[in-house]
Amino acid sequence: MFEQLQDRFSSIFKTIRGHGKITESNISDAMRDVRRALLEADVNFKVARRFVDRITDKAKGGEVLTSITPGQQFIKIIQKELTEFLGGNTEGIQFSSSGFTTIVMAGLQGSGKTTTCAKLARFLKNKRQKNPFLIAADLQRPAAVDQLKVLGKQIDVPVYSEDTKDPLKVVKNGISQAKSQDADLIIIDTAGRLHVDETLMNQLKNIVSLSNPNEILFVADGMTGQDAVNSSKAFSETVDVTGIVLTKMDGDSRGGAAVSIREVTGKPIKFIGTSENMDGFEPFHPDRLSQRILGMGDVVSLVEKAQEFTDKKSAEKLQKKLEKNSFTLEDFQDQLKQIQKMGSFSQLISMIPGAGKLKNLNMDDSQLKWVEAIIFSMTPTEKRNPNIINGSRRKRIAKGSGRPVFEVNQLLKQFAQMKLMMKKMGKSGMPQMPFKI
Repeated sequence: MFEQLQDRFSSIFKTIRGHGKITESNISDAMRDVRRALLEADVNFKVARRFVDRITDKAKGGEVLTSITPGQQFIKIIQKELTEFLGGNTEGIQFSSSGFTTIVMAGLQGSGKTTTCAKLARFLKNKRQKNPFLIAADLQRPAAVDQLKVLGKQIDVPVYSEDTKDPLKVVKNGISQAKSQDADLIIIDTAGRLHVDETLMNQLKNIVSLSNPNEILFVADGMTGQDAVNSSKAFSETVDVTGIVLTKMDGDSRGGAAVSIREVTGKPIKFIGTSENMDGFEPFHPDRLSQRILGMGDVVSLVEKAQEFTDKKSAEKLQKKLEKNSFTLEDFQDQLKQIQKMGSFSQLISMIPGAGKLKNLNMDDSQLKWVEAIIFSMTPTEKRNPNIINGSRRKRIAKGSGRPVFEVNQLLKQFAQMKLMMKKMGKSGMPQMPFKI
C-alpha cells in the first residue's frame, strides 16, 4: 500500500535534505517532482495541482526560507498538508443517541461491499461492544445473500434474508426482526451494479427513505483509482453519503484514490480494507496514513495491533523495547507467533519509521516458518547478542534449521537493519523521527 508514493517521496526528501540552504528554485524543483509523483500514483490532477500550490505558497511565504533547518521545515509542511487532504481528523461512525443505529452500505458491484458489511459488523462488535444485525438486501448479485450468511456465521452475527425479489420488503421486515432481537446496530447490504445507473440509484434512495439511516457508507474499490473517486462523487450527489470505505488497499501500491477522494467528494474516508481476512479492516487515520505515505512509519498503529492480540503487559513491554532499541532475536521469536494474527509481515514492517529505506526486506509471510526455524537453532546467548554469530556458528545454525547459510545471513542482516532504524527512533518521539534519518 502506497509503496510507489513512499519511494518517490523518499527520493525527494533525500534531495531536499541535501541542500544546506533552501531557495525558491529548490522549492520549485521539489514541487515539480511532488506533482509528478502524485500523478504517477493516480492522484486526481486537480487535487495534485491544489496540493502543490498550497505547499508552494506556504514554503515561499518565509516559513521555510528563514528556518534554521529549512529541509525539515519543508517536509513538515508537506506532511501537514497531506494530512489535511486526507481529511484532517479521524471520523468514526456517528451512533444514534437513542441507542439504535442503522447503517446503509452502498457501492458498485465488485467493490467488496458484502464482505465489508461483515467486516464492519465484526469491528463494531469487538471494538465498540455493539450487538450488530445484518440485512441481506443485495438481491441483484447472485450468491450475495448466501455470501453474507456465511460471513455472518463466521463472525457470529445474525443475518436476515427472505426468498423474494423485493429489497424494500427485506429491509422493512429485517429492521423489525432486529428490534425484536434487541440489536442496537443494523447494517444493510444493498445491491450494486457494474456502473452507476438510474435503477440502482432509485432503489438505493427508496431503501434510504425506508430505513432512515444514521450513516450511508459508500464502499469503493481502492484499486480502481480515479474510477473509485468518480463513482463516490456520483453516489454522494444522489444520496447523502456520510463516509467512504476504501477496500483492497493492500493490492494497490499507488494509493491515488485515498489521496484524492476526500478532496474531490468532500466526504471523509472512515475505514480502509487491508486484506481479504475479516480482521483486515481498520479505521482511517489521516495523520497516521500521511506519515506512512511519506515513509515516516506508524508505530502508534503497530502498538495498537500488538495490544489487540497480546495482553497489556506484553504490549507495553514491546513498546518500551522498540523505543529503547533493546529488541532482540529472542523477543522477535516470541513475537513471530503473534505476527500472523496482527496482519501481514510487510504491512507491519511498513509501520516502522524508515523501513522504506531497508533494502532486500521482501520477506513473504510464508517464509516466517523458516525464520522461526533459524531462530530456534540459535543458542539463548546468540539470540540476545547476534553480533557473536561468526561463520562457524552460522553454518551450525543453518544445518540445525535445514536452511542454507545465505538465509541465515539474510535474516541477521535484515534484523540489523531493523535495529538501526529503531535506534534512530531514539527518545525524541515519533513525529521527529523522519527528520533525523
